[in-house]
Amino acid sequence: MKKIILAFALVYSQFIIAQPKQTGLATLPIIPLSKELKQSEGNFPLSTETKLVLMNDAFKQEVDYLNTQLKTSQGFELQIVNTLPSDGNYIIVLSPDKKTGANEAYELSINPNQILLSAENNQGLYYGIQTLVQLLPVEKTTTLKDFQVGDTSPPVVKFAEVKIPCVQITDAPSYQWRGMHLDCSRHFFTKEEVKKYIDYLAMYKFNVFHWHLTDDQGWRIEIKKYPLLTSIGSQRKETLIGKPTFDKEGKPSATDKYDGKSYGGFYTQEEIKEVVAYAKSKHITIVPEIEMPGQSLAALAAYPQYSCAGGPFETFTRWGVSDDVYCAGNDETFSFIQDILTEVMALFPSEYIHIGGDECVKERWKVCAKCQKRIADEHLKNENELQSYFITRIEKFVNAKGKKIIGWDEILEGGLAPNAAVMSWRGTQGGIAAAKQKHYVVMTPGKPCYFDHYQSKDKTKEPMAIGGFNPLDSVYAYNPTPKNLTAEEATFIMGAQANVWTEYITSFSQVEYMSMPRMAALSESLWTPKAKKNYKDFIVRLKAHAKTLDKMGVNYAKHFEQKK
Repeated sequence: MKKIILAFALVYSQFIIAQPKQTGLATLPIIPLSKELKQSEGNFPLSTETKLVLMNDAFKQEVDYLNTQLKTSQGFELQIVNTLPSDGNYIIVLSPDKKTGANEAYELSINPNQILLSAENNQGLYYGIQTLVQLLPVEKTTTLKDFQVGDTSPPVVKFAEVKIPCVQITDAPSYQWRGMHLDCSRHFFTKEEVKKYIDYLAMYKFNVFHWHLTDDQGWRIEIKKYPLLTSIGSQRKETLIGKPTFDKEGKPSATDKYDGKSYGGFYTQEEIKEVVAYAKSKHITIVPEIEMPGQSLAALAAYPQYSCAGGPFETFTRWGVSDDVYCAGNDETFSFIQDILTEVMALFPSEYIHIGGDECVKERWKVCAKCQKRIADEHLKNENELQSYFITRIEKFVNAKGKKIIGWDEILEGGLAPNAAVMSWRGTQGGIAAAKQKHYVVMTPGKPCYFDHYQSKDKTKEPMAIGGFNPLDSVYAYNPTPKNLTAEEATFIMGAQANVWTEYITSFSQVEYMSMPRMAALSESLWTPKAKKNYKDFIVRLKAHAKTLDKMGVNYAKHFEQKK
C-alpha cells in the first residue's frame, strides 16, 4: 500500500507541475456534464506504446472494459502493467489514499504526459472511464500499412496517435437514483435488445433499470412453479390497431379494429440471470416490476381462481386497464403472489422490488363477497383501504425476505405501507406527500418524464404516441426536488427516472427514437449540479456527441439539430 500511495503522490505532483493554463477551448462532448471540469491547452498522445498501469487489482474488470472500448473505437488495446514505467506516457488507475465514502465519485486528470484516473471503488472508476471514452475521437485512428508488391509477409499495421484533450475533472452525481424504465409487457423486446438499452443507460451514468415485466397485456418472466403464466399469460390472440374508443356507456366500442395476429414472448430464468449479470457488470441495478393488485389480467388468464369473478379470461388485447384484478379477500391469492415473488427475488439482487399498485380498478371488489368480508373483518373503511391492506401484506412478506417494496403513487391511497418507497407519476403531489411522511421517493411525473409522449408539436411528422408533449428542453430543465419540501424532507427524494411505455412502440428502433436523446437530457438533470446546467451548452455538446450515436447506429430523434 505504501508503494501505491507513493506512486499516487509522485504522479499527482507531476500533474500539478505539468498543467498548462486554461484557455478558451472548444466545448467537450461530455454528457452528463461533470461536477467540476477544467480544460487546458494541449493533448495526451495515446498510442500503442502507452502503458495502462493497474495499481489495484480490484479494478481489473473496469480496466479490461477500458481496453475493450479502445479496441472498439480506436482499433488497439494497451498493455497492462502493475508498476510505473520509467519513461514514456501512461494511464494510471488507482484508489485515493483518503476514503470519503463517495461510492460513485471519481477524479480524472489528463496532461500531455499522463492520465490519472482515481476512484474509491469500481462504480466510480467505471463512470470515470465512461467520461474518458467520451473524450476519444469518434472515428478510428488512421492506420498505415507498410506493404510493397512482392512481399510475402503480412503488412505491418501502424496506428496514429490518438489525441485526448487535457482536462482536470472531479465528479460525482447529484442524485442516488438515476433510472430508466422499459415496458416489455405491452410489446416484447429480446434479451439482446434489452442489453443494448442497458448499454445506453451505462453511457449516461444511469444506475437503475426499471424492468416492467407484467401487465394486463402480457406476462414476460418465467415462474417455474406456475408454468401457465408464460404458456398462456405471455400470449395474446391479437392486438388493437390504433387507440381504443368507447361507446356512450363507456364500454369498448364495437368499431375498434384488431390485427388478428397472435403476439407473445417471455424471458426464461436463465435469460433473466444473464441480463442481470450484464447490468451488474455496468454497475446498473435492475428493479423488476410485478404488477398487483390491478393490471394483472395476463396472470388471471392463466390462473383465474385468484380473481373475484372466476373467469375465464383472456390476456388483454386492448390498451388501458382491465376491470378484473386479484381478489384481495382470498388468502390463496396472497400465497400465489408470494410464490411468484419468491422466485423473482431469487433472480434479482436489487434492494427494491416494484409491485406496481397503480390504476387498480376496484369495481370487482365492490361486489365480491370475499373482498367485502375482508373489509369488515379488518375494520377497513372502503376499497382504497383494502388496497392499502393488500400492499401492506405483500410488503411484510417482501421485508421478511430482506427486500423493500416500491410502488406507483396510488399505494398512498388508503394509507401507505410502513416501509414502502413511492414512485410519483401523477405529477409531484404523491412524491411530496410521501416525503413529508418520511418515505423515500423516486420522482417520475408524466410531464416531463414519460418518454412515450410526443417530442414535437407537429404530430403529423412523428410516430404515433400515447399523447402529451415532452420536448427535450423540458426534460433538461427538470428538477426532481420539489421546492416546497423542507431540507430534511428533501433528503427523502432519492432521484428520478423516465418511463418508456410501449403501447404504441412496436420495435426497438422506436424505443431508441423515443428515448434518445431525452435520456441524455435526463442524465444531466440527475448527475450535474443545477448551477452548472445550461441548455444551450448542452445542445452544443449533444451535437458533437451525436456523432457517437451515429457511429453506434442509434435511431435517435433529431429535433435538436433544427434551427429555431
